[in-house]
Amino acid sequence: MPQYNALYAQSGGVTSVINASACGVIQTARKHSDQIGKIFAARNGIIGALTEDLIDTTHETEADIAALRYTPAGAFGSCRHKLGSLEKNRGQYERLIEVFSAHAIRYFFYNGGGDSQDTAYKVSQIGQALGYPITCIGIPKTVDNDLPFTDNSPGFGSVAKYVAVSIREAGLDVASMALTSTKVFILEVMGRHAGWIAAAGGLAAENAADAPHIILFPEIPFAPDAFLKRVAECVKNYGSCSIVASEGLHNQDGTFVSESGLVDAFGHKQLGGVAPLLAKLIKENLNFKYHWALADYLQRSARHIASKTDVDQAYAVGKAAVEFALSGKNAIMPIIVRESNHPYHWVIGEAPLEKIANVEVKMPRDYITEDGFNITEKCRHYLAPLIQGEDYPAYQNGLPSYVSLRNIAVEKKLGEFQI
Repeated sequence: MPQYNALYAQSGGVTSVINASACGVIQTARKHSDQIGKIFAARNGIIGALTEDLIDTTHETEADIAALRYTPAGAFGSCRHKLGSLEKNRGQYERLIEVFSAHAIRYFFYNGGGDSQDTAYKVSQIGQALGYPITCIGIPKTVDNDLPFTDNSPGFGSVAKYVAVSIREAGLDVASMALTSTKVFILEVMGRHAGWIAAAGGLAAENAADAPHIILFPEIPFAPDAFLKRVAECVKNYGSCSIVASEGLHNQDGTFVSESGLVDAFGHKQLGGVAPLLAKLIKENLNFKYHWALADYLQRSARHIASKTDVDQAYAVGKAAVEFALSGKNAIMPIIVRESNHPYHWVIGEAPLEKIANVEVKMPRDYITEDGFNITEKCRHYLAPLIQGEDYPAYQNGLPSYVSLRNIAVEKKLGEFQI
């Protein structure tokens, strides 16, 4: 059987477990050296593929590849670059095929969210149109947990664990000082249109007095009067009020509460920070002393407290991607299929890229309490298994020890390409 090379790329916002997927891809491909020659990685995602900036992972030791499983962020670099439609951006897709052909690449593994799955699908289409036999497999990744078909998205479970731990610990801190100091704490978390990450904070509360006392979801339009009333009630009843707020909180008219007017490279509106706006509202109307914090990059990079379930699933989808490709499947994405909650059991399935691209899954209404300020038991049953288990990295000198790969470039064979 002839050998062909594979190309792996990371896309969009990175996570604490995306490198576990990379580990799964590379280790599995190395086990099939009779079918896959070299495993290349695109430096900085699809941009590296377009500019022929490829990394030869052959130079990495088995130990270093294994250490990827415990290392956060993107080992090969990522990017936010959307190729756009085949009609308007055909030249970029044709360039990808040129790069694939020049380096005998027949397998393309794209590790990312909805926009990335769209790109992988379009690459499979242009391959067919140009008669180049490229196998494209998407690998799911997004902290937002908004991909369709899959039970959950690798990357989410660890963010969920970080947020739940953080609001539990911060809530205890605030409660201990509330009599004479801070009475309100707001933790702002990621989630542009879907409130999955904010919902995860609700796992920290085992009874009504526990933090968080209020969760603000993008799915529930923000009502300032009802919010202020609830804050006042919590301070009266519990002495303090801890809040988890999604960055994508919406006004009644559908606009973002914290919209800044800017957009990112994917065309998404840049959000300016909802926590300080909420804090200002509380100060002006209730005159409570407050503190607020942005989880920001901390929530998605916190490998030291990653969910073992999440790490295992991230590795599994990377492994499955290679196995699917070698079995002749194309234009699909491995997904996580939940078979039971108690005990929690999952297997790997598959879904077509064509139906995944640009579909955003929001929280079901029955996952949110009727008043819109907390999660239901049904939501808790869904979320709880995803944060189970610890999978600590090795520590050295009191700090996590993470791997830095050599990332040796492949010699270029084509001319320069302007993006």
